[in-house]
Parts: sequence; C-alpha cells; structure tokens
Amino acid sequence: MARFKNDLFISYSHIDNQPIRPEDKGWISRFHASLEALLSMRLGQTAKIWRDDKLQGNDIFSDEIIQQFAHTAVFLSILTPRYLKSEWCTREVREFCEQAKQSGGVVIDNKARVFKIVKTPVDAQEFLPPAIKDILGYEFFSLEDGTPLELDPAYGDKFAQDFNRKVGKLAWDISQLLKQLATDAEASDKEADTPAAPKPTVYLAECSYDRKEIREILESDLRCHGYTVLPDQQLPRDEAGYVAAVEALLARSKFSIHLIGESYGAVPDGLSQKSVVVLQNEVAVNKSKNSAFPRIIWLPEGTSSSQISQHLFIEALHQDAEVQFGADLITGDLEALKTSIHATLKKLEQPEPMLHEIQADAANATQLIYLICNEKDRKATIPIRKYLREQGYEVFLPAFEGDATTVREAHRQLMSNCDAVILFYGSGSEAWKRTIDSELKKMPGYRNGKPLLACFTYLAEPVTVDKEDLIDMEEPHLINGIAGFSETGMAAFLHALQPDGAKP
Repeated sequence: MARFKNDLFISYSHIDNQPIRPEDKGWISRFHASLEALLSMRLGQTAKIWRDDKLQGNDIFSDEIIQQFAHTAVFLSILTPRYLKSEWCTREVREFCEQAKQSGGVVIDNKARVFKIVKTPVDAQEFLPPAIKDILGYEFFSLEDGTPLELDPAYGDKFAQDFNRKVGKLAWDISQLLKQLATDAEASDKEADTPAAPKPTVYLAECSYDRKEIREILESDLRCHGYTVLPDQQLPRDEAGYVAAVEALLARSKFSIHLIGESYGAVPDGLSQKSVVVLQNEVAVNKSKNSAFPRIIWLPEGTSSSQISQHLFIEALHQDAEVQFGADLITGDLEALKTSIHATLKKLEQPEPMLHEIQADAANATQLIYLICNEKDRKATIPIRKYLREQGYEVFLPAFEGDATTVREAHRQLMSNCDAVILFYGSGSEAWKRTIDSELKKMPGYRNGKPLLACFTYLAEPVTVDKEDLIDMEEPHLINGIAGFSETGMAAFLHALQPDGAKP
C-alpha cells in the first residue's frame, strides 16, 4: 500500500466558486477552509489538501495536476452542471482513477477513494468513470418549493447550519478512510495483517426526502461505530434492476433499518409503480421469512400522509402483520430509534445474557409458556401460573419494568423461545388486545422455524361487549375464565401441548 503526500485533492469548476454576494468568499473556497479545519481536527494533524485556486475557464489541463494524483490518497469531486460540461474536470476524475490503480486501487475494503459532492442536482453522469458515477454523493443543496438551493449562508442561518453539519459528516468519513489507508500501509511495511473481527453490515434503506436528514445522522453514527452501511452506491432506476440490487445488498447484510415518512418516495420505472421505500420493505420481508433477519421500522407516532399511496402504506404497517413481518416497529423519537438500533447490533455481535437464561430454564422444564397480560392483571394470573407450574411447565410474564427497548427485547425473546402462548384478556382494552394479536401474527418471523404448539386466549373479568362477542362467535382456542379459574377450562390448552395434541 502506497504512502501519500496529499490527503485530498479537490476537483471543481472555476465558475462554481463565484460568490452569491460580492462581499462573500466563493462557495468552493469556504468549503475548502471548513473541510480543512474539521478534517485536521479528526486526524489530529494538519490535513494536506491540494486545490488549484488559479483555475480559469480557458486553462489547459496541466502536467502539474496529473503529477498530484500519484501522491494523493483521496479525490473529491464537486459536481455541478458546469463540472459535467468541463472536459478538464471530467478528465481529472479519469486520470485519478487510472493513477489510483497503481497505488492500492480505487476501492479499499469496499470504500471508494473518490468522494462525490453534489452542489447542484445533475443527471448526465454517464461519461464519468464507475468509481464516481455509482457512488452515493453528499448532497449540499436543499429543495425549497421544488427549487434546489446550495447550502450557502447567503440564504439564511438554517442553510449555514446544514452546510456545517454536512461538512462535519464528510470530514469524519474522509478521516476514517485516511486512517484505514495509513493502517494498511503500516501493515504492508510490517508484512503483517491482523484485522479485528468484522462488525455486522447494516442495510440502511433508502427513504423519502423528508427522512433524508435522519438517515444521514444514522449513517454517520453507524460509521462512527465502525459498521459498514449499505447501499454504498447508486442503485438502478428501473424496478427489476432495483429489486435485484436490493436483494444482493440484503444478502450481504445482517440487519436492516427502514425510515418511514409522510412522503411516498421515489418510484422506479416499472409496472407496480411502488416506491423504493415499499419495495425495500417487501424484499426485507422475504429475507426475514427465509432466515432470521432482524429489522427495525421507524414510524414516529403521529406520522400521516395526504398522499393516498403513502397513507395506505402507513396503515398497513400499523395493522398488517405481513407488511411488518420480522420487524420491530419503533414509534418513539430519534433517540429511541438509536437505542433500539444499537441494542439489536449488540445482540448480533454477542448473544444477550437473557437469551442464555431463558434457554437454560427451558432446558430444565417440560415446556415454556408465555403468559401475556396487562400489568394490572398480574395478580389475576396467579391461579393459572400456579396450576401450570404444578403440571411441570415454566411460565413467564412480560417484562413490566425497564426502558422501552429492554421491555421490547424481553418480549421478543420470549416470543422466540416459548413453546406456547396464553393471552390473558382481562383489564386490557379491546385496542390492547388487537395490538397483541397483531404481535402474535408476527411470531413466525422471530422463531426461525420453531413451531408454536398452542396459542390460546383466556377471558377474565370484567365482562365487555368484545369478550361476549368472542364467546358468541365461538372463537377457536378460547378459554372462558370470566366466572373464575377452573382446571376443566385449561384441558384443551394442555391437550394441545402434548406431542399428538391438536394444533391451533
């Protein structure tokens, strides 16, 4: 692995450095200064950035620039309409990629040595090398009433804050690549390479525009903790190609995150006219059905949409177990989402102690029964728990204490490992019962093929119209305990637990 004199080369078009207001610095000059300051802090030493500030529109491509590429670790291209029309600029990209092949390659450990800044939306990138055409760019613009505006303080404080945040994220990502290049160079010198155990790869699904800022925050957080985040390149724009690409990326991933907003999202060219948000969820559902694949869907409480397609999708996420299959639906704020993400990653990297305890308990018991109830009904379940214990079964109640993530993880672990379920329908409301029913429909996604022997609903006081309706409709797998507990009422449930018992 080569050692480099320059950390970074900034490729840009001269016309894009003209300030909006005469008294201001040019956008490229300000970008350069901010990036240099933040990158130096990330590296702990002065960043060495090369940029030709003498560029003129009629300059010819000089040997001086070509000579820089062999000694440059990272290439940063600032894309604009003018950049793509410039033979000079596009040649810089191609020349760097050719030189990079001689100094370790354009891609190192699945990370490109080329960074793409999109200052202004552009489309015609066909003539750019794959190293820059296919990578995801850093968008330095905001859409205001459908009009793209550069992140420039001339447009207001919010634009200045977003500019600083984006530069901060970019500086971190570049610093991590530079450190990786330095580490590889040292390992090459020592002729030794002892990499750390790889962390799980995370699929952070593409989202609608109103969730992009949150996605960027999560991507930065995950990369800061050393996780590989996919997608890491532009995906096809046709539906068939898009679905195939997502399937391939999910095959490389151990975990997926889906961010749901008010907007439906981009729709690839295809027959279904489904958005990328919906398509990615469908592919992830299929992967969950074929293997144990944890997913998180973030749908903040109160999210709604005036778009019919998105409204229906949001409703399905709340009500349809098929659409939610294999996923935890998180409705809290960003911090709740982050907590859930890192709890899942921790579980992937090292098994939760709670899982070991449950498995040990289950090994010593005939079978494990998960008795789901409202916290107010804890005492009311005592007769059932005593009776089942006398029959030799282990009985677990839901976790009622701890933060939301801990409670949810305990619930998921019990759903994964239990042999049977009793839903105790007492003081819980009809809405509570329907929520639990929806959770139970998702159980196959948690169990990795392990069969569930029985799933019964136990009716208890108080009497409600909904409970009476269940009795009148002769709902299957129902235990009527409204008049009080009886061993006779438990007979059908116990029979279902036997090897030849009737399955629910």
